[in-house]
Amino acid sequence: MDKGAPWAALRSGKFPLLFAARTVSQWGDTFNTVAIVILVYRLSGSGLSVAITVVFEIVPVISFGFVAGMVVDRAPRIAVMVAADLARAAIATLLAIFGHQLWVVYVAAFSMSACTVFFNPAASSVLPAVVGKENLLSANSVIWSTAVASQVILAPLAGVLVATSGAGVAFGINAASFVISALFLARIRIDRVRNLPTDSWFGEITEGLSYVRSSRLLTTLGFVQGLAALSAGATSALLIVLAERRLHLGGARFGDLLAAIGIGAGIGPLILSRFARNADYPVFLFVPYLLRGLVDLSLATFASFAGALVSLGAYGIGTSIGNVMFNSTLQKVVPDDRRGRVFVFYDILWQTARLASLGLGGILADTVGIRAVYYLGAILLITAAIIGLTRLRRHDLGPLYPDQ
Repeated sequence: MDKGAPWAALRSGKFPLLFAARTVSQWGDTFNTVAIVILVYRLSGSGLSVAITVVFEIVPVISFGFVAGMVVDRAPRIAVMVAADLARAAIATLLAIFGHQLWVVYVAAFSMSACTVFFNPAASSVLPAVVGKENLLSANSVIWSTAVASQVILAPLAGVLVATSGAGVAFGINAASFVISALFLARIRIDRVRNLPTDSWFGEITEGLSYVRSSRLLTTLGFVQGLAALSAGATSALLIVLAERRLHLGGARFGDLLAAIGIGAGIGPLILSRFARNADYPVFLFVPYLLRGLVDLSLATFASFAGALVSLGAYGIGTSIGNVMFNSTLQKVVPDDRRGRVFVFYDILWQTARLASLGLGGILADTVGIRAVYYLGAILLITAAIIGLTRLRRHDLGPLYPDQ
């Protein structure tokens, strides 16, 4: 049984180091995200150029993801994370120095994402070895909540810093955060108990995909995640369009909408921890998709600023609960020697569907209207919830929780 208390994982011996590394890195990521958007727009004056930057961040996931998953299952995961952090520190440093040219920003965005493709599945896969399966829900909750809090608090500060001191300073902070993260990670020692794969690279990648196809739980999660990404890719990116065309809001009030999502996302894990005893039930995995679908339906139907704030707060709650449950479930159900490849599979699925959603959503918003984007998003999310709730039952997760 997962203990689930929000901060219980911090009492696990090795987790504070991992938590410190990821938190410091998230601080740097927040400065980097804000700075790169502002810089690209200043250099180009084009919204399309900003969208191209997002594409450069997505393409490495699709291109290198399966190789990254194989590496994560073959090599020591902490070493993979340290190497990725140091490489990202070097890239951020070069960006701070030479980032006054648009092509340099694009190359940096691509390279940074390529390193993150290796870091993220390693970080997700190593967590059970750091905290034990009984503390996974707590660990994922505290990581998620801290990341959200970092973004809500630091994003405005990053905007002010870039406006007053330039993007280079923000990139320098990001570079320093990766170095500090690597130093924390290097102090973590984990006994190696996994049996290393011995097949060819292609064979190991194929074996990982076959494992996903053989599991009713994992294939169901794949369908659900694919539909959710087809929805969220467009609705998240086009929230600014909804705010201006549907709600008739200015920039300041649009920031309030983002803050509502952030506050909800911070509250979500606290709500989940309250019901941690029953957190293995499929309802905790799939009802968040239903909640998010109802939010999209509300946003498309009602043109109320106050209603939008409440709805987006609920959206944040659903997103955070869904993500914490999704990661915790994969970490419990997937064997250690396949975990990296499985996490990468879902990353690739998410980013591919998100990329398609961005393109289709933009076309739909300009031809039919922004409400159609949110109605379609609602249909996709509600369908995802129905698929999950009807295909899976508690016994599909039973072996994960033998003490219940």
